[in-house]
Amino acid sequence: MKRIKHILPLILLTCLISINGCKKDSVPGPIGATGATGATGVTGTTGVTGVQGPQGPIGPAEGPTGPKGDIGATGSTGATGSNGATGTTGTNGATGVTGAKGTTGATGATGVGPTGAKGTTGPTGTTGTVGANGATGATGPTGATGASGTTGANGANGTTGATGATGSSDIQSYIITKQVVTVSGTTLSVPSITQNVVDEGLVLVYFSATSTIGPWYALPFNNGVTTISLVGIDLGSITVKSTTFQTNLNFKIVVIPGIALTKLNVTSPRLNFNNYSQVASALHLKN
Repeated sequence: MKRIKHILPLILLTCLISINGCKKDSVPGPIGATGATGATGVTGTTGVTGVQGPQGPIGPAEGPTGPKGDIGATGSTGATGSNGATGTTGTNGATGVTGAKGTTGATGATGVGPTGAKGTTGPTGTTGTVGANGATGATGPTGATGASGTTGANGANGTTGATGATGSSDIQSYIITKQVVTVSGTTLSVPSITQNVVDEGLVLVYFSATSTIGPWYALPFNNGVTTISLVGIDLGSITVKSTTFQTNLNFKIVVIPGIALTKLNVTSPRLNFNNYSQVASALHLKN
């Protein structure tokens, strides 16, 4: 195929030369029709790759230094360290000397005022008619005990009067033995406690843990472990209780009505009701 490819150009060149020779000798004839284009020849194979040329010189080991970068953002502040220990407190200074007390000023003189003359006593008025008895007023407070008067001369003995009817004593006393006293309370029957006693009188309660003749201890009583106390006074009864369960207790109960209490405050104003011996002596009790 390579030979045919090279021969075709030679044939065409020969034909061109022949045509040119004929023109010089004769009149040119009419131009013939253009011949058909021949088929394109087969593309030849790619030639062998040539030898690689020498390598160029190597550049510097380090490239040029680039521009300086922007400054980075500031880092966050670190945590605050712990406070150091408090130093010891210094000693207090010595107390200063107290100044001397000033002298007391003199008392001023009492002013002198004129005392008016005492007026003359007016004439005694006529005695008015006796009015109707008014309602009994409330008992007033006990007045102070007056000074004892001089003892008068003994009068002559009067005749013996007839024996009167037996009456009831104003002041009553009871002994209640072998009682159980609970934490919630124990009720004791005392018939002489009337409404008058509840309103105006006095109820004294003593106890003994040994016998019915004492020694008697006033309520409330406390020995550091147990407390025995009077917690209620009602018509015909009292209520006592203890902080611990008690058995075989003896009670001395003294009931004083309102009128008798008023008399007692007059005759014995300094009577110690917590001392049973003094109370028994003042009220003439047997035990």
